[in-house]
Amino acid sequence: MNVYSYKLHSNKKTIEKRLVNYTREELVEMTTFELRNICHKERLVTGLINPLDRESLIQTILKYRGTEDSLLIKEKKEGGFERVEEAIQNYLNTLLSDSGEIKIPAKMSIYSGMNIDELDKYLVETGGRLVESNVLLVNDYLELCGIFNLVRDFQQQNRYYFSAEKEIGIRDTKNKNYSFIFLKKQDSEYIYKTYYQEKQLPPINLHYYKIPIPDLEIKQLETTNAILAIDFGTTNTTAGAYLDSEYVSSPCSHDLLNQRIRLNSINFVTFPNRAHQDEWIEVVPTIISVADCFNPDKIGYLFGYDALQVMKKTGYTSLATNFQGIKRWVNNYTKNEEIMDGQGNTAGVPRTQILREFILYIIRMAEHQFKCRFKHLHISSPVKLKTQFIDMFHAILPEYEIESEYALDEGMAVLYNTIANQIENNSFMDGEEYKALVIDCGGGTTDLSSCKFRIEDGNISYKIDIHTTYENGDTNFGGNNITYRIFQFMKIVFADYYSRGKSTFDIDSLIDIPGKDIFRHVDEFGRDAVYEQFETAFLEAEKIIPTRFREYENRTRDEYLRVRNNYYFLWEMAEEMKKEFFSKTGMLRNRFYSESGTQQDSDLNVTAVERWCLSLWEEHQFKDVYDYPNVVFNIKEINHLIKADIYDIVREFLEEFYQKGQMTEYSIIKLTGQSCKIDVFREALKEFVPGRSIEFRQKAEDIGQVPDLKLACLRGAIRYLNAKKAGMIETNITNHAPVVPYAVSAFTHNQQEKVLISSLERLDQIHGSISRPWGVTEVEFFLQGSESNTTYKYIYLSRAENYVPVLYENIAKQYQEKIPQNETDSIVNGEVKFFVFAGEDHWGFHVVPVARRDEQLYLGAKEFFAFETDLSELDFFDGLK
Repeated sequence: MNVYSYKLHSNKKTIEKRLVNYTREELVEMTTFELRNICHKERLVTGLINPLDRESLIQTILKYRGTEDSLLIKEKKEGGFERVEEAIQNYLNTLLSDSGEIKIPAKMSIYSGMNIDELDKYLVETGGRLVESNVLLVNDYLELCGIFNLVRDFQQQNRYYFSAEKEIGIRDTKNKNYSFIFLKKQDSEYIYKTYYQEKQLPPINLHYYKIPIPDLEIKQLETTNAILAIDFGTTNTTAGAYLDSEYVSSPCSHDLLNQRIRLNSINFVTFPNRAHQDEWIEVVPTIISVADCFNPDKIGYLFGYDALQVMKKTGYTSLATNFQGIKRWVNNYTKNEEIMDGQGNTAGVPRTQILREFILYIIRMAEHQFKCRFKHLHISSPVKLKTQFIDMFHAILPEYEIESEYALDEGMAVLYNTIANQIENNSFMDGEEYKALVIDCGGGTTDLSSCKFRIEDGNISYKIDIHTTYENGDTNFGGNNITYRIFQFMKIVFADYYSRGKSTFDIDSLIDIPGKDIFRHVDEFGRDAVYEQFETAFLEAEKIIPTRFREYENRTRDEYLRVRNNYYFLWEMAEEMKKEFFSKTGMLRNRFYSESGTQQDSDLNVTAVERWCLSLWEEHQFKDVYDYPNVVFNIKEINHLIKADIYDIVREFLEEFYQKGQMTEYSIIKLTGQSCKIDVFREALKEFVPGRSIEFRQKAEDIGQVPDLKLACLRGAIRYLNAKKAGMIETNITNHAPVVPYAVSAFTHNQQEKVLISSLERLDQIHGSISRPWGVTEVEFFLQGSESNTTYKYIYLSRAENYVPVLYENIAKQYQEKIPQNETDSIVNGEVKFFVFAGEDHWGFHVVPVARRDEQLYLGAKEFFAFETDLSELDFFDGLK
């Protein structure tokens, strides 16, 4: 049978082995453990038999598997441009004939201040005459206009593409008769040294090919009125825009011909996944890594796939700071973070800078691909945190216009995508009310919203009336939880394999409940009861394959880095296996293979991992493991593994609706987010919504690419903004106050607890107060979830200088019924009453003190406390997993 597969190391019987070469730069960044691993993998006996030190290992690998770096001009050096121009005017003497074999594009559009890369597809055929090198753009007077790089295109032999860094710059000259100067490798390296060395080099006779370009234009980027929509996710981020034929006055014809830009349609931003050559994908991991913080005023960052690649390249042992889950910072985004780069340099930066740099990276990628400047942004957010997110983005991106009046939350964007489909397909009943539930299970959070909407086909536009309510959510459940379960299972199985030489654990011995009975078991005993034996086995596996690297911070550096490597190595494999199992319908089994593996079965998948590197704890010391485990995972095991987790979250959301008989009222059950494409979600939903219309299937053409579920939110936001702009729709959106699953309390002077906000009340209906004497400086408030025994403490700092004299009319104008007059009239001299109420537009509560002194009312400073803070986050990368 034919199935999808991807391979760790290609089977020698089917594909010829490809030698891997390494540069010194790559090897220097690796640990001694990794260097020895390469010697083992590449059969470099010298590096294994003799107890070589780190530098000797590097020299051994370079001797047998070394490769030279291409000396390409990528970083700007002051005076370098002028030195290269002087060199070519003096030494460009020997013109070579290419016999017509070097072929360049007929037309190029170069934008000032913009990179050129492989996605631009300015391809060069070389006929085998050239290698990766520097290429010079000159005019008829040999004035230097630009410096390009010729980079190998691995899709076709002897084919390269132009790349250029915006920092180097393009110079526009009066003479427009341009030519490219191609150089042999040795001459290209001379130009490289000329650019970067201020000391004059000895004269040289430069050999070159001169190829005129018929049509080259140097253009400035236009600022567009198109809105760039960004779906900022906990785990992954997407972006896109609707580009009409007038979004700029002169779209790039080259990109139009290559269909990189499609006019009058939605265009998604693509990002380079360096782990897979030439793959550009419409989603990027929400990850930031610190590349260089030697100069605190000019910190360098890596984003998304580039950050992941560096982490993998260094064996997950680099000390460089990595940030994941930065979306959770919304309630505390002004906090400072201490960062470190791979060289040990440290600096302190505010979270605002880190968030800003990531969003600017997304914007720069969009501007590069669409060849325009954006000033209008729409950034989706969870419904309950919509106001906080808009406030945060206004603060960190002051130069951009952040859409707020017509901004859609994530659930509403998904819903509008369905509404737009109904309008487009004319599949709605004019004026009829529809009710929908939207479940959004993303990488880190899950939210449930209910909606009522009505579509009327008016005389001049569609009139859409939408009422939406946030019903429930879990900030600690998402795709990462599923990855973590697979991570745990892998660790248990591998530990058993390496310690006993065989695998005795299967999923039935770890979760001994039949699959058909798991839902009922969760109902009766709770989710944790399902995983009791599983968690015990996971704790035992820690003794063999340690991953809790936080607990090794007081050990040697080598031990700490080994354990850290174990964690990230297993996590990455678990994430990749999850994606493969749940994105490709033909996937049945998954296995890890070495190059010496036996013939693989026709239905067996082999996971691609570049280097196998695990450290086992054996006889009070770490042991290096090079052999691949002869272990097979199958989709039935994984479904059985995650079944209780998924059912528990669905039950948490829908059980109350089911018990009240409300499920039959909803004609649409909409699932969105990457995690919702798992069939177990639909199976769990059928327990509560049998026979209902559940919209969650991805299109066949999306299989293996970015799931349509992930793009539903972004697509819905773009379609809504474009329809509003074109006057196709008139919308009336009413956001009803959600139910708050939290209680807020404080203690009186005699330690009696007073509930100020009761759990499960509507956000706009709750308030309370507690009194203290004048002069109090700290007041403690306690937050507790409706189904949790965990309590979080907040402290309001009361400062006498922050109180101002007021009349009640001033208070009423500001706070209305939140601070009733009868409550302020009862305040006696020397008393401060702290009023506590939930914010209708903010997911949290406010504290406002009102005092009376000498018969005069005084109003203190209002302070906001979020319901969900950093303390309530489930962090999978804290080193304690």
